[in-house]
Amino acid sequence: MIKYENRYGTVSISNAFFTKLIGHAVSSCYGVSGMVAKGPQRLRQLFSKKENADNGIKVRGDFNSIVVDIYIVVTYGVNINAIAKSIVSRVKYTVEDSTGIIVEKVIVHIDGMKSE
Repeated sequence: MIKYENRYGTVSISNAFFTKLIGHAVSSCYGVSGMVAKGPQRLRQLFSKKENADNGIKVRGDFNSIVVDIYIVVTYGVNINAIAKSIVSRVKYTVEDSTGIIVEKVIVHIDGMKSE
């Protein structure tokens, strides 16, 4: 959870908000076939058969800046470099526009390829 104070009061933003916001932004990028669950997300995915928007996303940082790790599966035949650049720019724009918090770094991990 990220908390900071401004002249209007205290603002609290949960990690769940960040992961869902970023998950929707990433899944709408061309060439992203799916997200790969890591850590506790993987355990949750084993018990729940539905696809969650926050799978494969880790956010760390504070109110000054955050770092985002994204684990994805890409569509076979699509330029991986283009997909990664698209994800980085979309995530930075979405988070900074929605929250005003600077995204210092977006790290895209390609965990596999999937044919259509």
